[in-house]
Amino acid sequence: MIDYIKGSIAELTPTEVVIECNDIGYIASISLQTYSELEGKEKAKLYLHHILREDEELYYGFSSKEERSMFRLLINVSGVGAATARMMLSSLTCEEIRQAILAEDVNKIKSVKGIGLKSAQKVIIELKDKISKGAGFAENNAIFVQNSATVDEATTALIMLGFTKSAVQKAVASIIKKNPESSVESIIKQALQML
Repeated sequence: MIDYIKGSIAELTPTEVVIECNDIGYIASISLQTYSELEGKEKAKLYLHHILREDEELYYGFSSKEERSMFRLLINVSGVGAATARMMLSSLTCEEIRQAILAEDVNKIKSVKGIGLKSAQKVIIELKDKISKGAGFAENNAIFVQNSATVDEATTALIMLGFTKSAVQKAVASIIKKNPESSVESIIKQALQML
């Protein structure tokens, strides 16, 4: 099993990338999330998911382990294939998918092209417990949700103070990992010292 590939970006489109590594070009299907991370770069590191079928061999590439983990969770939902999972990751960020599942926001998931009401409900039913336990996230980014309302409130407040969403999420994640019972005030105070 190949975990990742690192090399020069030979070709890049919103749906595919060719990474050249040791004079071999490896093609991988990507989401718009990964495309926006790779755009304008010469070199890349892609985390891969390999799908082998009778008639084809496919690689799906992701700019982060978190996105790959979410993809793997999604394709394990009955009725959600790799193309649908990629479409979800192109339409919504991993965090938006996670929040929609935890909040049981069927309309948010249904807003993705190709996802109907039944599929959206299946995604929520099959993944809610896994995601609330921290699945679908790289170990260092995991927010083990004890009280997601507290985390959301603290995150929103910090973003409104002018910090970037990614920096805020990393800081809040590390605070929650150390002390899952932190209050909104406590999270904000600790994050301000880290940011």
